[in-house]
Amino acid sequence: QVQLVESGGGLVQAGGSLRLSCAASRSIFNFNAMGWYRQAPGKQRELVATITSGGSPNYADPVKGRFTISRDANRNMLYLQMNSLKPEDTAVYYCNGYRFGSDYWGQGTQVTVSS
Repeated sequence: QVQLVESGGGLVQAGGSLRLSCAASRSIFNFNAMGWYRQAPGKQRELVATITSGGSPNYADPVKGRFTISRDANRNMLYLQMNSLKPEDTAVYYCNGYRFGSDYWGQGTQVTVSS
């Protein structure tokens, strides 16, 4: 079965940058789409960004212009470049893969942005 493992989270000051990575145990072309979601304490999990197998990206309004989703299919990797980070970006970030009605999730990586 497919495994997704996130890395790259940490503590950063407001205005700083982080790059999250998601390693897939199988080809990312097995997924119809992949994406990043985040969940803050006491909040519902929310969409951050998605990308189709064809490379078309989509972003949630709060991160447009600041975050960039990308992939490297040859390495089975998904990335999220996060710039101009704000304290409200603080959350656990999850890698997601979608295939024929099924969702696959990583364990998450913590991102904390201080003031």
